[in-house]
Amino acid sequence: MSAIADTIGFTSPAAATALECDFPLVEISQIAEQESWRKEINRPIYHIHKWWATRLGSVFRGIVLGALSQPGTDIWAQFYKTHDLAGKVVLDPFMGSGTTLGEAVKVGAKAIGCDINPVSTFLVRQAFTPVSEAELRTAFERLERNVAPEIRHYYQTRDPLTGELIQVLYYFWVKTVTTPEGEVVPLLSRYVFSQDAYPKKKPRAQIVCPSCWGVLEDRYDATDLHCQHCGHEFNPQKGPAAGQYVTTKSGQRYRIKELLPKDGMPPAHRMYAMMALRADGSKVYLPVRDEDLALYVEAQKRLATEVLPLPETSVRSGHNTDQARGYNYTQWREFFNARQLLCLGLLLREILTIDELDIQEQMLCLFSSTLEFNNLFCSFKGEGTGAVRHMFSNHILKPERTPLENSVWGTDKSSGTFSTLFESRLLRAKRYLNEPFEIAFDHDQDGNRAGSRKTVASHPICARRVETWQELAASDYGLMILNGDSSKLPIPTGSVDAVVTDPPYFDFVHYSELSDFFFAWLSPALRQRYPWMAREDSSDQGEVQHKDPRVFARQLASVFTEACRVLKDDGVLAFSFHHSRAEGWAAIYEAINKAGLAVVAAHPVHAELRAASPKTTAKDPISLDAILVCRKKAFAQHQSPALQDVRQTVDTLVARLQTAGLRISAGDRFVIGAAQTLIARAADDLGFEEIKIDLEEIRLLVGPGGGNGDNEPDTTGVELATV
Repeated sequence: MSAIADTIGFTSPAAATALECDFPLVEISQIAEQESWRKEINRPIYHIHKWWATRLGSVFRGIVLGALSQPGTDIWAQFYKTHDLAGKVVLDPFMGSGTTLGEAVKVGAKAIGCDINPVSTFLVRQAFTPVSEAELRTAFERLERNVAPEIRHYYQTRDPLTGELIQVLYYFWVKTVTTPEGEVVPLLSRYVFSQDAYPKKKPRAQIVCPSCWGVLEDRYDATDLHCQHCGHEFNPQKGPAAGQYVTTKSGQRYRIKELLPKDGMPPAHRMYAMMALRADGSKVYLPVRDEDLALYVEAQKRLATEVLPLPETSVRSGHNTDQARGYNYTQWREFFNARQLLCLGLLLREILTIDELDIQEQMLCLFSSTLEFNNLFCSFKGEGTGAVRHMFSNHILKPERTPLENSVWGTDKSSGTFSTLFESRLLRAKRYLNEPFEIAFDHDQDGNRAGSRKTVASHPICARRVETWQELAASDYGLMILNGDSSKLPIPTGSVDAVVTDPPYFDFVHYSELSDFFFAWLSPALRQRYPWMAREDSSDQGEVQHKDPRVFARQLASVFTEACRVLKDDGVLAFSFHHSRAEGWAAIYEAINKAGLAVVAAHPVHAELRAASPKTTAKDPISLDAILVCRKKAFAQHQSPALQDVRQTVDTLVARLQTAGLRISAGDRFVIGAAQTLIARAADDLGFEEIKIDLEEIRLLVGPGGGNGDNEPDTTGVELATV
């Protein structure tokens, strides 16, 4: 039987689960694409805190249902039904944000999640902790009463029209360098610092004068301005910074890195403008005045006198941290200015006085989530959209030339602040536990899509959290969340019905290097409570992460081998994967093969929003994941297709997805082709180089791929982020 037949609906006689047969890849991809536009709203439980490469819940619901259902089951017909798969056990050895766990317990199965990263373990525990909204609101109101006024004090300015103090939403900063001649040069590539997300429709923009630093309003594309404050004439489109270089007023050109402080400190900053909220709710842009500078100095002085729970650890060298270290960001506290450190420290200190530990940890999780939007690596997205571009928008720690300082507590007009994330992230996630919903499409009388809606298709998520296998085995609906090396699981052999996961990237995104940013704040607060929080950083020698694909394959094989041990003989191991390079797929093949597994089916599904930040700069963005379905080799009896049949399979699958309205890139075609190649070679025992040659041949057959890895932007030569 060909791979085409397996993929488009024919059941293999050796199949033990529905996931090995037909999979509703079109229907689930359409739902997944809708979910991907607002993941934090459509699956809030997995976005209670930042985690990288969080997969789509609708896709994993389909995977879990297929993995736990008999062959011939119509997965799509079962998708919106309420299930009670009591007694079934699903394992995720790379649980990340907990997507597999949530989708498993929603259909009534037991779930085991393990991650070697302590931040992952902490956030997943918080996501699934049932706490009443009333208790959370009581704790929030206490914080609002005890510490919010102190924080708000440092985010206010005087309205020039009324003389009244009003709240500041955002402060605009710019990095500066000093030339050997003593000239201080701001790293502005243009003097337009705020414009609408759709400037051609709304051309009004905010511009700073390079002479007097006054704030002007004009068109976003203005090229000749006369400052109304000082009379200076300038071109707002031409700032002193361009690429890796800066030009002085006299025309002297310097490489920016050559002008970094020689004392090892990060670059200096200048605060030059702010967006404030008037009493009537309108927003106004204002220049920074002496009173505003004095308020910042006040915060600096207080920070020096307070005893606060601030991070004390260094930024370790690594693939995702060396860019920041190259600009002298060597301590995690240097990612924040003095006002941010003071206000965050005051808030954290007050949170740690909450006696009820469940409530305290929920607030700690919210606090940690707030850090992502309140640091010197954030920037301004513009009017008409969420104002704050968070620090991980590009999956790398890239120093910002024009940082945006958010107001830590925030107002009802803010985004990414403690008060707004309380409503939009924490409470929304808790409500999802009580009423877990799915996205469904409505159709008109002609069968055309007429909108989407939310529909409840699961019982409330109330699985009891247990700590041991014995407790899990004795419970009807249990959830075990582990921290540790997934190649050494405290689970009996042959006890798990399905393994469903999303492995780490092998090259570009090093989770622990990035999660150290949160760990530096969380560890001091939690190290006495949890052994896995008492580390120097969030890394571990057993983590599956390496730039060498062969080393990565060996690391991954150790986890897959353990997963194979605990998996029942008729169970499947299914995981999502995509990569634009042949060596990435060769590493996956080698890991599967060494673990004693074989790929028996592969289903392409929509995985990521095409407009996501890391993908906009990729040469050939990938939006599909391949769902690779594996069985133990001894039980994986199937007829492998010939390599020359793969092209036909790819064409068939691409046609189905395109007919359904999905855009398929050349990179997506390679993902489909590479996955089918793994099926074709499942019965073989090829080496890394042999399978890599096959994959390169498939690339030529199905069309050019491209890109720079796992949807990562090409950052070669990138110095500092531009405005």
